[in-house]
Amino acid sequence: MDDAGRINVNRGFRVQYNSALGPYKGGLRFHPSVNLSILKFLGFEQILKNSLTTLPMGGGKGGSDFDPKGKSDNEVMRFCQSFMTELQRHVGADTDVPAGDIGVGAREIGYLYGQYKRLRNEFTGVLTGKNVKWGGSFIR
Repeated sequence: MDDAGRINVNRGFRVQYNSALGPYKGGLRFHPSVNLSILKFLGFEQILKNSLTTLPMGGGKGGSDFDPKGKSDNEVMRFCQSFMTELQRHVGADTDVPAGDIGVGAREIGYLYGQYKRLRNEFTGVLTGKNVKWGGSFIR
């Protein structure tokens, strides 16, 4: 819902590829151009990127066609809370660990993490890219 009280509908996705070695890992993108086809490609590409790190991780990518540009902090927060309400059953420290990407910075990660904590009553590192005051680190 925007600040004027209008309800907006956005589509959101999370694709997950190969968790044989460890949890899925990949970014979240909020941009009007986001669709399932793009995220499938980026998720597959993330497998290759993650394999180069030699860390035990699969690949994933997610996002929504929500555009945070020009939105108030409250509008962005409400969207992030709604998005995480649907996403929370698919992510977790040992399952899938999203990070920020285009349109998803420390502010959005903070809103997403806050909603995850409220819904799951868990304080584990389910998202990377959090602000230091929200349990993040100086490096990602």
